[in-house]
Amino acid sequence: MRSCQSLRWLFWAFVVWAFAIAVCAAPASANPPDLLLVNGKIITQDAASSVKQALAIEGERIAATGSSEALRRLAGPSTKIIDLGGRTVIPGLVDSHIHAIRAGFRFTTEVNWEGATSVTEALERLRSAAARARPDAWLVVGGGWTPRQFAENRRPTEAEMAAATSGHPAYVQLFYGYVLINAEGRDRLGLRSESDLPDGAKFEHDHQDKATGWIVGKGSAIVALYSRLPKPQMQEAIEGTRQFLRELASFGLTGVIDPGGHNLAPEDYAALFHLWRAHELPLRVVYSIFAPHPGTELADFQAATQFLPMGTGDDSLRFNGIGECVTWGMYNNDTPTEADKDAFYRVARWAADQGMTLTVHWNNDRSVHHLLDVLERVNREVPIAPLRWSIAHLHDASDASLQRMKTLGVGWLVQDGLYFAAPTYIAERGQAQMQRSPPIVSARKLAIPVGGGTDANRVMIENPFVSLRWMLDGLTVDGIETRGPAEIPSREEALRIYTEGSAWFAHDENRRGRLTPGMLADLAVLSDDYFTVPISDIAKIKSLLTIVGGRIVYASGSFSGLESTHR
Repeated sequence: MRSCQSLRWLFWAFVVWAFAIAVCAAPASANPPDLLLVNGKIITQDAASSVKQALAIEGERIAATGSSEALRRLAGPSTKIIDLGGRTVIPGLVDSHIHAIRAGFRFTTEVNWEGATSVTEALERLRSAAARARPDAWLVVGGGWTPRQFAENRRPTEAEMAAATSGHPAYVQLFYGYVLINAEGRDRLGLRSESDLPDGAKFEHDHQDKATGWIVGKGSAIVALYSRLPKPQMQEAIEGTRQFLRELASFGLTGVIDPGGHNLAPEDYAALFHLWRAHELPLRVVYSIFAPHPGTELADFQAATQFLPMGTGDDSLRFNGIGECVTWGMYNNDTPTEADKDAFYRVARWAADQGMTLTVHWNNDRSVHHLLDVLERVNREVPIAPLRWSIAHLHDASDASLQRMKTLGVGWLVQDGLYFAAPTYIAERGQAQMQRSPPIVSARKLAIPVGGGTDANRVMIENPFVSLRWMLDGLTVDGIETRGPAEIPSREEALRIYTEGSAWFAHDENRRGRLTPGMLADLAVLSDDYFTVPISDIAKIKSLLTIVGGRIVYASGSFSGLESTHR
């Protein structure tokens, strides 16, 4: 009798167990999915780092992951099924610090030198743009290049630029320190002598005291020069924004966090807002407001946000607080006065009271104590950890500074600026610092939130896979090592930094960054397997299929017909 009862108990226990397993494996909804991706390598980034074969999407969210066979059974008559052919799928990348709005605003009116391997190739791009441009149109290279990417390892000369531009006014900017403007351009801008240049700028002369044609100066002077260039027409700005954001989608980016920036006026956001209202943004944009004027920062922020509380917007476009310039007295200034720090405190305390996120541009560990002192002062009055405040750049962060950030709950935005600018960095800080620049692993060990990014497009290019490769080998464009093995993360760690890590700064880490049921369906199908290709080849990876909220926003290669048929 007892044996029969034991068998019955075991039978019902098995039934309950099997039912529980079935429930756990079931999709989030009983409805058939809208889209199935099968026969792939789905990098879920769940707690167990699971890899699945297939993924189901219903509406804008992931409904289920599992085997291709099991998920095919969920399909209904209208389910679109895409065979991935074994390709790797990653959560959509999020650039946590990129000047995408400014780049898009001018995208159709600028010439890009990304990937040019010689001065000749770079000048040929100018020559080609001149042949297509209106007779009076400016040719502008706004940044995103370095002489060290060229075989000649030098800047173009004024004579070379004149030969390539065919009478067009032309402007070429190198970081925030050098500008080459041809004779036509100087005439248009009224730059007839050095007295016509902004304060802090001068004409460069060679060792024979002959003018090179280049203008050198501090960052504010270069910004002032660029501001004299004509702005694109509205339709050009709209089309440029559309094209640039689509280019980001082609790299597998499904979101950006934009900190504003120089040469970006409030009215320049109109093109972005136009695409948002038309539901034409191909990725998620989260943006901050940059202090527009020195000395009136608090009043300016209060006026700009009077009808723009923190979080205003939707999942396509959302306001995310203030930065990267919070106050001008604490921006690119390693020796702020007590008055500078007090002005910063007043703005930061106001932002904390408003529940706003705040991000700060800071370059040097030797002076970051000024910033951390003020943040600690605010934190004693209003806890800032829940607000997702962050410091951008700070490649040479010390262990002591990282610990202070950890205690405050402040995150760190890391970009690959050293991929281009390492020699200057070495000269300022010494070779020893290059073993931990930036100390990514040290920050991760402290559980500091870290986001990946590029800081494109003035000082770097926008390709996230160049940034990911640099995270994993620490090598510059010409092979200089910027980090020792102790500060090199694993491939999985680097990818998590660029996905759920970046999403944290947008208050979205529980909605983006993993491919698990209930999460937003933001993902990229890659041209090569990020986890197995040689590290040197990671920079060559592109997305063949980018999906944002269940919508195919970019498709190429064998998937090229899908973008117009499933939106």
